[in-house]
Amino acid sequence: MPTRVHEFAWPDRVVIGTIGQPGDRTFYLQVRAGTQIVSIALEKQQSAQLAEKIDEILDQLLTIDSNPFSVPTSTPVELVDNDPLEDPLEQFRTGAMSLGWDPTTAQIVLEAYPISDVDGDEPFDLDGADEPEMLLVRMPVGTARAFTKRTREIVAAGRPLCTVCGYPIDPDGHTCTLPEA
Repeated sequence: MPTRVHEFAWPDRVVIGTIGQPGDRTFYLQVRAGTQIVSIALEKQQSAQLAEKIDEILDQLLTIDSNPFSVPTSTPVELVDNDPLEDPLEQFRTGAMSLGWDPTTAQIVLEAYPISDVDGDEPFDLDGADEPEMLLVRMPVGTARAFTKRTREIVAAGRPLCTVCGYPIDPDGHTCTLPEA
């Protein structure tokens, strides 16, 4: 069965956002081009690592002496996006992701795949609801820098971490659990 690809070659918007309160937030990667919007759920750690890896790719491009790409070192002001998510309708929960660089278009290429059913015991769904799918997003370098800045801010807006054990501190208290020596 062919994979249904939600492809965005030059998106109008690519953001990480959340729904819920710190400690009970759901993270979404939301992409929009015109009227087409796709929202996929992901973990906080996936969001943070995605921003880190995109920044690494962009920073690496800055070190190339014959770099023909105009990679910004910080977020261009005109690309800052602090607006909330547009009513996220979860397409799928993200499992594996991959990142790449397309030098022909000067874009970061992001692929996201749903968490797969490794069980395999489920009967095949003939109505297409279980059709394999993926998200493919191509982000220009400025958009990618804006994406990483916003993502880092969203991740940091959660619960503060305990300086002793490193676990999040809930608003109603925290029982510190020291790691076993």
